[in-house]
Amino acid sequence: MKVLVFYTNSFSYLPAEKNLEDAPDPGIGATFTQCILALIQIEASDEEKDIKSREKKLVNHLKWTARKNNTKSIVLHSFAHLSNSKASSQFTHQIFNEAQIRLENAGYLVAQTPFGYFLDLKIDAPGFSLARIWAEL
Repeated sequence: MKVLVFYTNSFSYLPAEKNLEDAPDPGIGATFTQCILALIQIEASDEEKDIKSREKKLVNHLKWTARKNNTKSIVLHSFAHLSNSKASSQFTHQIFNEAQIRLENAGYLVAQTPFGYFLDLKIDAPGFSLARIWAEL
């Protein structure tokens, strides 16, 4: 699993193009402020491991990043451009959903961008060290 995290002053998206045939209606878009934007790629090798262990590693990383940036708001975004290896969309979506539940149970405000769509993105990210963190989990 690869994760690129940005702390953002603001982040917004608008659905642009459907890329998974069975993706549900994406809605109209959304805007978030003072949030962690997590660009996440679940890889094929992650499917060989226990889903709970993968989800827990992701959640622990996101909680650490949120604490370092003094925020309780996290946006999960499937970003299949961090590696050539991709897990199935079902496995990826399951990890996202379980991570969201675990984070919400810990007091975080969590959202997911529409799964199965390319999006128009607007990112306003400040330029300090912990505002951008890359990890291989």
